[in-house]
Amino acid sequence: MNLPTKLTVMRILMTFIIIFILVFPFYSIGFYFPQYNIEGVVVKSEYIIAGILFIIASLTDFIDGYLARKNNQVTDLGKMLDAIADKILVNSVLIILACHGFIYTIVPVIIVLRDIFVDAVKMQAAGGGKVVAAIKTGKIKTASLMIGTVLAFFYNLPFELMNLDIANLFLLIGSVMSIISAIEYFNLYKKYIFNKKEEQIEI
Repeated sequence: MNLPTKLTVMRILMTFIIIFILVFPFYSIGFYFPQYNIEGVVVKSEYIIAGILFIIASLTDFIDGYLARKNNQVTDLGKMLDAIADKILVNSVLIILACHGFIYTIVPVIIVLRDIFVDAVKMQAAGGGKVVAAIKTGKIKTASLMIGTVLAFFYNLPFELMNLDIANLFLLIGSVMSIISAIEYFNLYKKYIFNKKEEQIEI
């Protein structure tokens, strides 16, 4: 297991730590995270801690890919784990934040459905021998979701003090771009979906 793959595994482990911090009922064991009041905004420190971990985990996503390409250490295991790590990090966090009322519920619904659809297109294209590359709208989607998620973890500060919901704005932009990128993926690789000859099964 090379260094990029180890970073990917670390991202997966950090995701489970983030999930644990956000969903475990610490009050049931008598532990309470400190809370702070910032000009009327009540900030719970567990979200700040989870947000910092989310930033670190997100950075490993860029670092492991860079190191893998630079050192020619791209492996099938690394690519598979990287795809899994990305999905569980972003999707699980979006679902939890929506359940806790930090973001619009429609955001994780769109993102999860989009991922299922795009993954199906990619698998079909791969079955036809086509390597599916990342597209610009997909990168914009990812960047928008990352910015919006980080802001949501940090209570949309300092924009919350100005009554500007920038966190959800970026998340909605990411949701729209996810739909656009899904349509683009479909248009780019639809020939592998509809033109592939079906196998004839004799009974």
